[in-house]
Amino acid sequence: MIKKYALLTLAFLIFSAAIYFVLEKNKVFNEPEVILPLTKSWEKVVPNQQVPHGLVSLKSEDCGTCHKEYYAEWKTSTHAQAWVDQQFQAELKKESSPFMCINCHIPLQNQQEFIVKGLINGDIYKPVKEKNPLFDSELQKEGINCASCHVRNNVIIGASGSTLAPHPVKKDPIHLSETLCISCHNANAVVTPTLACTFQTGDEWKAGPFYGKKNCISCHMPETHRSLMEGFPAKKSHFHNFPASGIPKHDTLKPAMLKSLEFYSTNVKKSYKLSDSLKFSLTLKNEHAGHRVPSGDPERFMLIDLVLKTSEGKIIAKTQGRVGESWEWYPLAKKLSDNNLNPGEARSYNFKQLLNAKGKYTLETKVTKHRMTEEAAKYNKIDNSYPRSISIYEKKYEFEVK
Repeated sequence: MIKKYALLTLAFLIFSAAIYFVLEKNKVFNEPEVILPLTKSWEKVVPNQQVPHGLVSLKSEDCGTCHKEYYAEWKTSTHAQAWVDQQFQAELKKESSPFMCINCHIPLQNQQEFIVKGLINGDIYKPVKEKNPLFDSELQKEGINCASCHVRNNVIIGASGSTLAPHPVKKDPIHLSETLCISCHNANAVVTPTLACTFQTGDEWKAGPFYGKKNCISCHMPETHRSLMEGFPAKKSHFHNFPASGIPKHDTLKPAMLKSLEFYSTNVKKSYKLSDSLKFSLTLKNEHAGHRVPSGDPERFMLIDLVLKTSEGKIIAKTQGRVGESWEWYPLAKKLSDNNLNPGEARSYNFKQLLNAKGKYTLETKVTKHRMTEEAAKYNKIDNSYPRSISIYEKKYEFEVK
């Protein structure tokens, strides 16, 4: 018995030594610890900003004192939920989540508790941190706020400038172009073997038919004509609710949805003969988006459900289609399949059923957008206040078999 415990102890010590060797091999070989600078775009944030002259803070809440409409729109957007988003917070708590995952969700250094000065031997899991003296926890909660885009080098940036504003405004339409959007919406890299950041919306747009004709702002910040604040003359402006998928980040929110798909279906007759076949086709076409649909988060997908029911609600037959990516995340991050709809692409989903019983029937057709699967929500302990999906198309066809 003593010999058995001795062997177990020896095995444990060997295992511990191996782990230490893998994690701290530079110490084993007396290799020096070298602090390497941050080089990749997603490793960096907007440096700490001083409050621009004429403002009281960097918070959107204070911007909204004058820019009431803009603030009201932004509050309904997913940008405003970027930090408090349950799905993101669940991912952030995982040990595999490195420091830079927060940089697109709270892009201002003022929003981050620590300043990352570099990486020990280039290891993303060994950032060199120091306390941020300008950290603002309330500002952090606002996620991607007004200052995220409109404050640089301690001054306010505008697309057209203004001499009437109570604060200086630097005109810089190039900074406020689609390049700013793509800096986060095209973060695409295999960070570690088990961690992939795969947001390719920018590349999809560049490869699509709208490149050079329309950009992110054309669709996601529709143009309007209004005053910047009460008492100012009306001028060219843009909405700031950033319409997109339309799936809310909380059940109390109603974000604007941008229409990307058109739906085309075949006809269903009002009456069929016994032993006829019901043949139906629903076609989805990515007619309006300049990128693939879905786009962005690889966990997003769409379901196409075609269900035939009796007048009592009994399901006779059903079929389901899926549009989206499939990934394997362990032991290596690997994309298994991808059938997202390209710009201009159409895809049909067919239903065929022999009608061998008289009676009244209903063919129910439904298309839903999903942020994640129920299994993923359960695994990440996402509560029911976080909507998983929305319906974007529903139509019922009633008919009789005589």
